[in-house]
Amino acid sequence: MGGGGGPGTTPGVYLGWWGNFGGLPQKGVAQYSLAANQQRPLAGLAHNAIFNTWRRFRGSVLYVAPPFIAMYYLMDWAEKRNHFLNSKEGRALYGGEEED
Repeated sequence: MGGGGGPGTTPGVYLGWWGNFGGLPQKGVAQYSLAANQQRPLAGLAHNAIFNTWRRFRGSVLYVAPPFIAMYYLMDWAEKRNHFLNSKEGRALYGGEEED
């Protein structure tokens, strides 16, 4: 039972469940639907996949590529330096101590 005292309410009258308080039906709302067999769920899939992927790649390549390239060259330099310092020539040149 709904409470009373509000404008236009009667004490002891059931208002309805939550979200459906027994008011007047809403007007001016149009609902459209499409049958499942009339939809084209894969329409433009290949075209959108190619161009959307290219758009996203183009938008983020400048954020990803420079740090990746910098880290690649840094790792390459570090590995070559490590191999040199652990080689016979590197040990002979630096006498077992690495330069600063």
